[in-house]
Order: sequence, then structure tokens, then C-alpha cells
Amino acid sequence: MLNIAVSGCCGKMGRVIYDLITSREDCSVCFGIDISGVKYADFNVYTKVSDIEKKPDVIIDFSHPSLLDDLLDYCLSTGTPIVLATTGYSDEQISQIHKASEQIPVFFTFNMSLGINLLAELAKKATQVLGGQFDIEIIEKHHNQKIDAPSGTAIMLANAINEELNNSYTYVYDRHSVRQKRGKTEIGMHAVRGGTIVGEHEIIFAGRDEVISLSHSASSKEVFAVGSVNAAVYLADKPAGLYDMKNLI
Repeated sequence: MLNIAVSGCCGKMGRVIYDLITSREDCSVCFGIDISGVKYADFNVYTKVSDIEKKPDVIIDFSHPSLLDDLLDYCLSTGTPIVLATTGYSDEQISQIHKASEQIPVFFTFNMSLGINLLAELAKKATQVLGGQFDIEIIEKHHNQKIDAPSGTAIMLANAINEELNNSYTYVYDRHSVRQKRGKTEIGMHAVRGGTIVGEHEIIFAGRDEVISLSHSASSKEVFAVGSVNAAVYLADKPAGLYDMKNLI
């Protein structure tokens, strides 16, 4: 039985992850970490990483970027694998994650959905065929409580596309301050925030007299929770390294 600790256990995603784990026979929640300290199930909830008393087999983090330092310090000192599913990390924090993966197993992706990762692969294939001839725009939509914009997933999709273009394209976020024609080597990125939209991403390839769109829509946060639990089970016995959905798939 795999003992999983859930960081951000009292949030919406943390509770969904708990429900999913309780329905499985190969893993269980051994404790949670959350600043609120609310105990809502049969496991202890620590308000600080430094209060953890017993080492878990793996940690799933769906909390906040501000907790990264404490989590990585703990995992590096104990050799604990970690699944980082939180969004909104800075470039400096992403560098920290890569450095930590040299010593411990780290599963890091901007989106835990299998469908989104398939969308990224389809976008790469489309770019191989259309790149240089079609303008590329990415539109992402999320609920009105999401803080970061554009979403980490939109950036992941843009990066996947840009890799196929030898990283020669630049990202333009919105266009209200850009008073000029669209450049040929741009990837436009646009964020919409409203209501309870779980997550929608559309990639538009706009050419001469034709438009091709690739899109993904999530109707429930459960798709991200399922991915994170599968990632935790996958990661638990892996050697140090940086893993993502490509490895899991």
C-alpha cells in the first residue's frame, strides 16, 4: 500500500484527490498539509511542512507556489518523491524544480490531464506541417478565482509549439497595448476569466483563407486529480530525475 501525503489537502483539488485515493486499493492518504489545518477525514493535517512527523512514500502538491521552498527542502532532506501539480511558478522556481530533480524523483507538468498532453502532441504535429505559413494564437479560459494568467497550461502548449519552431517565436500576451501589425514570428496568448469554467484551451492556426483549431475542454477538476494520483503511483519507485506526462503515458 502506497502512503501518499497531500499538500493543499483542504482545497478543492486536495479534497477531490482524497476522494479518488480512497476509492483505490493500491494507495491511501497518510496525512495532509494545509495552512488551514482543517481535519475533515481520518488523517492528520499539518499546517507546516516542518511539522511532518513520519515520512510518506510520495507527496502530491496542489497548494500554492509559495510553499515550494519548504516542500523541496523536506523532500531533498528525506529523499521523498514529489508530484508538483501546482501552477503559477516563476522561472526561478522552475529552475529550482529542475535542480532538485537531480537528487530526488520529481514529477512536474503544467497540466495533469491526459487530454491536454495529447493536445500538446497534436499541436506539435500541426506545427510541423503548418509552421511558418500559419499564424498561431492560443486562447485559454478559466474560472474567476484563478490568479495566474496566462495559465501554465497555455505556456506549456506554447512551449511545445515553439520547440518545433526552433524556439524562434516570441509570445505576445494580449494586444491592447500593441499598436502595430501582427509579426510573423509571434504566438499570441489570451486569457479569459469568468464564472466556474474549469479549463478550456484552444490553439488556432490561421492561414490564408483557412483556419484550423485544436481544443480541449475540462468539465471537472477530477481529470487533473486522476492524473496526479496516477503520477504519484508511477513516481514512487523511480530513481532521481524529472518526469512528466510523457513518461506516464
